Amino acid sequence: MTFEELNLTKPLLNALQDVGYTTPTTIQAKAFSVIMSGKDVLGIAQTGTGKTVAYLLPSIKHWKYDKEKLPQILVLVPTRELVVQVEEEAKKLTKYTNADVVGVFGGVNMKPQAALLKAGADIVVATPGRLLDLVLNGALNLKNVKRLVIDEFDEMLNLGFRPQLIRVLDLLPKKRQNLLFSATVTEDIEELVTTFFNFPVKIEAARTGTPLEKIIQKGYSVPNFNTKVNLLEYILKNDDTMTKVLVFTDTKRLADQLYKNIEKYFPENIGVIHSNKSQHQRFEAVNKFHNGDFRILIATDVIARGIDIAEVSHVINFDTPEVPEDYIHRIGRTGRADKNGNAIIFISKKEKPSQTKIEKLMKMKIPMEKLPAEVEVSKELIIEELPVVKQKVIVVKAPKKEAVGPAFHEKSAKNSKVNNKIRHVDKMKKKYGKPKTRGQKRK
Repeated sequence: MTFEELNLTKPLLNALQDVGYTTPTTIQAKAFSVIMSGKDVLGIAQTGTGKTVAYLLPSIKHWKYDKEKLPQILVLVPTRELVVQVEEEAKKLTKYTNADVVGVFGGVNMKPQAALLKAGADIVVATPGRLLDLVLNGALNLKNVKRLVIDEFDEMLNLGFRPQLIRVLDLLPKKRQNLLFSATVTEDIEELVTTFFNFPVKIEAARTGTPLEKIIQKGYSVPNFNTKVNLLEYILKNDDTMTKVLVFTDTKRLADQLYKNIEKYFPENIGVIHSNKSQHQRFEAVNKFHNGDFRILIATDVIARGIDIAEVSHVINFDTPEVPEDYIHRIGRTGRADKNGNAIIFISKKEKPSQTKIEKLMKMKIPMEKLPAEVEVSKELIIEELPVVKQKVIVVKAPKKEAVGPAFHEKSAKNSKVNNKIRHVDKMKKKYGKPKTRGQKRK
């Protein structure tokens, strides 16, 4: 099938030709007719399957010019990197139309974004939090939204966007088309679909948990963090095919620590990106990696699905992810655009159970290789690897109630006197046996 067979308009075909798209991917071919029919869609597609174009293409074909210039298409994504990626893709596809595309996200000044929206926007790509800020600020009106797209829904839930999502859904017009795309189907997704969608059609591009066949995988058993650093340094120095390497760590702290340890071997050729980095630092690191200025980019899972970089030669899992689906998302960064990819994973003894879960999900074993003899095995452990010392907690038992006396007791006889006031007349009578007067008052 070609895009010409989808009965697209001339402006869309010209835009596709400009970017070099000729043949629809599986998800694009399956989703097009269903979305064009107006039905709600639940799309299950892994990273790298072309789902952005899958929902943008029919949505843009449905779009009609409106003098109000209020958004008709709303795309919600979890990260600012993904906002930029989808916004750029939408601008490419609307090149020969009058549709205006605006992307908005948090972490930057809201005023320029509000000005762009007030000037007119037909397609809005946003993160949920910033979208709500703009709506509540009066800069954005959602009354004309006809198509809602929720992309990377599972990652959105991981980042805690559920309350904002529900709020946005309540603000949108009731009569609309809902398109949800996710790499996995969870109970949260099923609950949201049941509540807000109208009998959605389920479209699956690839079976969940199945890795891309063109990705060559291999693993190493590595005892600790510092040995992993030594191994990473060794393979980066000795493998010339590693032209564009994406290295994943589990946490922001480990990403920074790895960068500090490895940067000295590859000065000005390596970057690091995670959610604690500023907006400018994140975009700069991604752009340098994209352009080839950086050979190596260290990242956390929060951007695993937030950047689209062509020709990633290798994905290295410096840490073995606890959630097996995250491994699939990570390695999905390589082996794209009909090219072969490579995925390497470092597995410590503590991470072996996670390896088992990944292999069970993929229904295949990760081929393991021996640690190269040249790699020094370090015995030095970082804070996260130190054994936890468990101290015995001594619990002092409270005395039983029966063994405790009452809080108050009767006064002794000595202290039980009643403090009665004695009149002077009575006192004198008791002393002299008769009333004692002070004499008559003088007149």
